[in-house]
Amino acid sequence: MAGPATPATTLTAVTELADQVTVDSVASAQASPDQAQPYAALGLKDDEYARIREILGRRPTDAELAMYSVMWSEHCSYKSSKVHLRYFGETTTDEMRSAMLAGIGENAGVVSIGDGWAVTFKVESHNHPSYVEPYQGAATGVGGIVRDIMAMGARPIAVGDPLRFGPIDAPDTARVLPGIVSGVGGYGNCLGLPNVGGEVVFDASYAGNPLVNALCVGALRTEDLHLAFASGTGNKIILFGATTGLDGIGGVSVLASETFGESDGTGPGRKKLPSVQVGDPFTEKVLIECCLELFAAGLVVGIQDLGGAGLSCATSELASAGSGGMHVDLDAVPLRATGMTAAEILSSESQERMCAVVTPENVDAFMAVCRKWDTIATVIGEVTDGDRLVITSQGETVVDVPPRTVAHEGPVYERPVARDDAAQDALVADGPESLPRPETPSELRAEILRMAAAPNLASRAWVTDQYDRYVRGNTVSAAPADAGVVRIDETTQRGVAVATDCNARFVALDPYTGAQLALAEAYRNVATSGAVPLAVTDCLNFGSPEDPHVMWQFSQAVRGIADGCAVLGTPVTGGNVSFYNQTGTTAILPTPVVGVLGVIDDVTRRIPSGFAGADGDAVLLLGATREELGGSEWAHEVHGHLGGRPPVVDLEHERRLADLLASAGSQGALTGSHDLSDGGLAQALVEAALAGGRGASVSLAEVSVDAFTALFSESAGRVLVTVPADGAEEFVARAAAADVPVVRLGTTGGDALRIADVGDLGLDELRTAWEGTLPGRFGALSV
Repeated sequence: MAGPATPATTLTAVTELADQVTVDSVASAQASPDQAQPYAALGLKDDEYARIREILGRRPTDAELAMYSVMWSEHCSYKSSKVHLRYFGETTTDEMRSAMLAGIGENAGVVSIGDGWAVTFKVESHNHPSYVEPYQGAATGVGGIVRDIMAMGARPIAVGDPLRFGPIDAPDTARVLPGIVSGVGGYGNCLGLPNVGGEVVFDASYAGNPLVNALCVGALRTEDLHLAFASGTGNKIILFGATTGLDGIGGVSVLASETFGESDGTGPGRKKLPSVQVGDPFTEKVLIECCLELFAAGLVVGIQDLGGAGLSCATSELASAGSGGMHVDLDAVPLRATGMTAAEILSSESQERMCAVVTPENVDAFMAVCRKWDTIATVIGEVTDGDRLVITSQGETVVDVPPRTVAHEGPVYERPVARDDAAQDALVADGPESLPRPETPSELRAEILRMAAAPNLASRAWVTDQYDRYVRGNTVSAAPADAGVVRIDETTQRGVAVATDCNARFVALDPYTGAQLALAEAYRNVATSGAVPLAVTDCLNFGSPEDPHVMWQFSQAVRGIADGCAVLGTPVTGGNVSFYNQTGTTAILPTPVVGVLGVIDDVTRRIPSGFAGADGDAVLLLGATREELGGSEWAHEVHGHLGGRPPVVDLEHERRLADLLASAGSQGALTGSHDLSDGGLAQALVEAALAGGRGASVSLAEVSVDAFTALFSESAGRVLVTVPADGAEEFVARAAAADVPVVRLGTTGGDALRIADVGDLGLDELRTAWEGTLPGRFGALSV
């Protein structure tokens, strides 16, 4: 059995083909059936290579071998996850589908939000490339997800970045974090896209394997929706955007399909070019405007971005989704390197490229638009009436394959799924009950300050200040708000809210419940803005699929999200699976990041974050508090502990809570809101006070648990809200009618957070603790 390929061996295997004097054509492949080929170095198993030979009835050419290897990689084919991902479709009801204009299987999901508007959104991973080369890995992650949104016919309007790193004081975190943050900001800022939200999480499991998930949201009129397919015999295939080079060979399609060893995984290759793609945001910005004009002029039949697997993906997926075949001539592809082989051209993941299907009569108009935007565009082929993808190079046929076998009919593995009972039972049994807890008022006060400065709770301004959050003028809310809110229609003020979340510690304790808690938190964060949650995307980051326990975690998480969406009525519109997130044999905590998008009819009536109203507003806690500290940030930060059971999740309650917030928000009944999650009520009070610039006087007497539990429990389904004093009684009655528990905590006002029987914490003292952690570790920010 062939061993796993590394980015270095893959790059070498592809580029070594450049040393051949003659083109390896289909004819020569038929004439030399026993020629040895480097399929193992390309990541193909023995049986996979045998299957390719069976499909073709001969050995593959070098170009065909390169295509199959990248398209059958874990990243592109989902070969280990397909059998589990089908559950999303099985649990999606007709009512849930009715809001979707495009769903799983397209470049991005699209949902209708009313008045002829639609929104497309998706989150994807660029984890391993960002470890190898932090700046470019993160930058091209942003560029790739933006092109997915463009391919649906939409204008990208906002981005987000859920990030995970090793311990804040680890040497490798100091290497990767600044570069990744700079890459996200550098690319997104140059595109003129506001970064409206995300996460920054530190945990030892991500040391050597950071997670860089990139989210993009786009808006379009429903009639402007475009899909990726190549139909219509004689229609032309046009490659436009940047030129094709040697950078990116062995890139994300392979980097994301294997685990790292102890080295950085780059290795040597022909001309020592990077396996991580190199991005040019200015080219992409022009490409966005060019695409939008092409769409508006009706010049495109189908369109596909070139991301992972490059031309191999774009040509095979377009042909596979169409009604005929396709012929492509690689001699027509604009190159920025000399002597590139067919395999290299097809494998290159050079950025800022798109592939369009255009009718012959529209080619001249298409080219004129591209010239206007100074965008390189070339006819590289056409749709044929056959059922084959045929690619030629230097006058020879180098690819002749059934396109579906490349794009959609790759291997499907039913990997062993087995819970590691001994390890999992021991983890659950090791609960936090015996951990020492603060008891006296002074101890509780000190714990609040310590938690406010904890790496996972402290201000993210060091990160978010590097992003332009308000460019284009339609950002209504952005970090540190619970959800990013962006205006879609300046006439009606209709907008969308989006949030991403995942507490991976909860998922480690119970993958099914933990995944539902991630869904519930993102859903709740959207609801705290006053928006109505509408749809879901996810980025499922896990260890090696060859580990049965990892596959148990994965399968449970998928079922948890799918079952949760069925309860909430929010369909999963698309997403991404990222396996092999581990260093050696040490896997990351299972991290299924969930993104939720909601619609708000009037963004001017969105609920502000924190104590944003006036002095004297009533401070209310919605939801029930129980002693739930398993997987909590307090246990992690103070004791380095992970064990026990995660909080109980009640999705019916989450739905009632969201309905209450949406109706109250639309009527202006709330002056502020803030979700309770990591750090519990204590952290929510700190952040709400600092966000609003005003203190509060609160009592924990009515919370029905002891003071420590009231402050640090992470029970789900809770939101801190403020209500004008004269509207408190009415809102309490409304909450009761909605079957949402409510507790009166106190009132806003003053320059301190005053907690009865605990003590006073001045806003200046809280701000110093909260804002000092990241600058103290990574240095003062100069932007």
